[in-house]
Amino acid sequence: MNFKNEIKVAPSILSADYADLKNEIEKVKTAGADMLHVDVMDGHFVPNISIGPPVVKSLRKATDMFLDCHLMISNPYDYIDAFASSGADLISFHIESNSDVEKTIEKIISAGVKPALVIKPKTPAEAVFPYLDKLSMVLVMTVEPGFGGQSFMSDMLPKITAIREKANEVNPDLLIQVDGGIVPETARLCVDAGADVLVSGSFIFGATDTKEAIDSLR
Repeated sequence: MNFKNEIKVAPSILSADYADLKNEIEKVKTAGADMLHVDVMDGHFVPNISIGPPVVKSLRKATDMFLDCHLMISNPYDYIDAFASSGADLISFHIESNSDVEKTIEKIISAGVKPALVIKPKTPAEAVFPYLDKLSMVLVMTVEPGFGGQSFMSDMLPKITAIREKANEVNPDLLIQVDGGIVPETARLCVDAGADVLVSGSFIFGATDTKEAIDSLR
């Protein structure tokens, strides 16, 4: 998949109907989604619990879509092999987690998966600068991680720009993903700031016309 040169839309299955997940995935694929965003929460790193490797394995069997797995867990290093073998195409983990950042990135790469780092709203852009040359993507959270339906934090926009400017020096192919409160109005702000990949959950899965919702984000 050629990731650069166009805006990518990644529906977050956190907002999908889990009782009808296969059809929900097919719906967003048919509507033109570029990848699936899979939120993994352990109830410790964030105050919520979601899915794990068995569900990712089932998703892999159900679709050929690119699986973008966002690990909101305390010790991501310990679970890289499990998610990689389950079919993740990209694994993002939090720089604020307990795992060694360099070692976790290397483990993801060794598993044949694209590596990405995530930063919470209170983490400065500069925290990811030392790792940009090794990453496929950086995810800038535009809400506090853990729950869907939160309001977009516009003060994250300068952080997106700072990462894009630094990446242009050391890794021009780096993608910047944003997640949290993404609707057409906030999507435009993020793209103007330098984002490439838009994660959206309730706006897409709750839409009457899924294709129209995805197109409006682009």
